[in-house]
Amino acid sequence: MKTDSTPGQASGRSARSDILTGALVGLLLAAPLLALFYLGFALLDLPFVPFDMLDWAARTLPGDVITVGINAMVALIGALQLGETSSVAKTIEHIMAVAGLALTAALGSAALFAVQRESQPGYSPLPGALLGLLIGLPAALISGSVNFISPADPLTRAVWIIGLFIGWGVTVHWAWARLAVAQAPQQAAASDVTVLDRRAFLVRLGGATAAITVVGAGLGILLNTRDDGGPLDALPGSDAALPPGLPNADDPLQPAPGTRPEYTPLADHYRIDISALPPRIDGAVYALPITGLVDRPLELTLDDIAAYEPVDQFVTLSCISNPIGGDLIGTTRWTGVPMRRILADAGPQEGARYLRIYGADGFDETVDIASITADPRIMLTYAWDGQPLTQEHGFPLRIYIPNVYGMKQPKWITRIDVVADYEDGYWVRRGWDEVARMQATSVIDTVAVNAAYDDGSGLRVPIGGIAHAGARGIAKVEVRVDNGEWAEARLRRPLSDTTWVIWRYDWPFVEGTHTFNVRCVETSGAPQIETSAPPRPSGATGLHRRSVRVSAPET
Repeated sequence: MKTDSTPGQASGRSARSDILTGALVGLLLAAPLLALFYLGFALLDLPFVPFDMLDWAARTLPGDVITVGINAMVALIGALQLGETSSVAKTIEHIMAVAGLALTAALGSAALFAVQRESQPGYSPLPGALLGLLIGLPAALISGSVNFISPADPLTRAVWIIGLFIGWGVTVHWAWARLAVAQAPQQAAASDVTVLDRRAFLVRLGGATAAITVVGAGLGILLNTRDDGGPLDALPGSDAALPPGLPNADDPLQPAPGTRPEYTPLADHYRIDISALPPRIDGAVYALPITGLVDRPLELTLDDIAAYEPVDQFVTLSCISNPIGGDLIGTTRWTGVPMRRILADAGPQEGARYLRIYGADGFDETVDIASITADPRIMLTYAWDGQPLTQEHGFPLRIYIPNVYGMKQPKWITRIDVVADYEDGYWVRRGWDEVARMQATSVIDTVAVNAAYDDGSGLRVPIGGIAHAGARGIAKVEVRVDNGEWAEARLRRPLSDTTWVIWRYDWPFVEGTHTFNVRCVETSGAPQIETSAPPRPSGATGLHRRSVRVSAPET
């Protein structure tokens, strides 16, 4: 029986088939679109739109949704042992951003193929241009609202983004027109010829998009001259190398083999921030305005800040998203200027109670002036590990506040306002704790069976790790094996009163599978919270434990 087909609709074709073909075409053409966006980013400092779309989503979605995403990502990285959490998480974010744009392209192209299904075969740039505009205009607006990196003027950025999307949309419609002509009944005598033409076109399209993608992305990588590592020249006053020995080098207690380094190499220090890419600030022209309720508004260059007598502080910093036993924590030497010295030069007026601190990444936080005047350790920091802050870690300035998680400590600081009233900071507005005081935590890093030794009474197995409680100090660490009694571990002298402490317990060896638990007590006598709680909203609590099968070491 012969049936009639509607205009432009091939016999035997289904709407589902057309939509899937449209999605495939959109995906194929998304690859060169991404490559061109990257080429513009690498060579001309134009926005890389996928990252901007991800940043916008992170700033717009409810805090609960963001928390679920953060927790899931941290748990996945830990479960699969993919590597250092913050670095892997950033890579996953970048993959999600690219996948998000590819998905948008697939859906947009599928929609065009569905709408055009009833149309007569033929090419006009208008439908594709409208599709590109429908996606490109919101993308340009989103990019303009969150992109703090590109130095290009807003009009140039908008034209670039919308223009590329329109070009993509026009190409999508061209592909539909070619396929529609190939599939029209009058163009093919048999269905197998139609299928062959369809496949051949898609293969050719895939080859062409692959070539454009490789060329565009390759040129971007080859010609990218940006320096993402931070400033090349040391800031005045910050070029002092680390001392030959750490402050506690003469402490007799040696960490158990396998305990993490007491001092975190800068390359290994975690970084968590709210943007897919860190802001880039030109230190040569940088100036920090301190205004508001002050008698003497300041405009401080980096030379002005470095002219203050520098102070050094060994600091353990932790992310509030760090699970018990996680690696979103590190210890390094911070160099900077006590915030109260700078604030005194500005002359806070009567009624001034808070600092509103803003970062180039759109982050903001409120700091109590009373805390600043009472604690000289609160500092504007410009160096880590004796070197200027890198771009990734907040160049040119970040603040250090003892005893609180990193979510309260802005980086890439661009402005400070002295104000009378409190306002919630970036993460507090998203449902995290207003105080964000670091929880007392102890962690087992190693059960060093291979380092077992005989002390004359039998084999001993070194067990070790870290304990920290912000700036409140650790008085005692205890270890329990299986359901036995808690036994006190020995403590190594910490690098400072604001760092973790290394602990060690030499356990009398017993072959078998054992569960080791650890807990700590603050110098005030306050015990570590043993009840398990997730990182949101106030930081994770609970005991860290490890189950290990131990057998006698080979001799």
